[in-house]
Amino acid sequence: MTDTPWLDDAQLAAWVRLFALVELLPGTLDSQMRRDAGITQFDYYVLAMLSEAPEATLRMTSLAQLTNSTLARLSHVVQRLEQRGLVERHPCPEDRRATNARLTEAGKETVARAAPGHVATVRQHVIDALTPEQVAQLTTILDAVLVRLDPEDRMGAMYKRYDVN
Repeated sequence: MTDTPWLDDAQLAAWVRLFALVELLPGTLDSQMRRDAGITQFDYYVLAMLSEAPEATLRMTSLAQLTNSTLARLSHVVQRLEQRGLVERHPCPEDRRATNARLTEAGKETVARAAPGHVATVRQHVIDALTPEQVAQLTTILDAVLVRLDPEDRMGAMYKRYDVN
């Protein structure tokens, strides 16, 4: 016998809905991105993070942190993007042991082309389903969960820069 505090009906109802969202949303976003831009959702995420960086350039370690990726996974994705001419890698001028990734002009064009469809999909499936008050509540709820999932605030730089407060 365990001392596990089982979820009550209300908690279970919330949990299974969150689980369904976590399972369904990535596939929806990825399908739209593949259909409209010929890239994966993660590819877009990498390109978008580079597009927002100064000089469209980041150290691979910083890019891995922003995208919550391992360096091995990110290196594989960046290599694929590099082969398509969307990203280029070069030694970091401040530390030759490090590698920087830079968005190319073709990469900037890809992000610019892909962004409207991405935003439309996010609106259609998430934002427009909520009232402005619910959007604010969702932010508060997600902050409460993220502080437990990411106590070291590894991804905080990615999402806190959009805070309106």
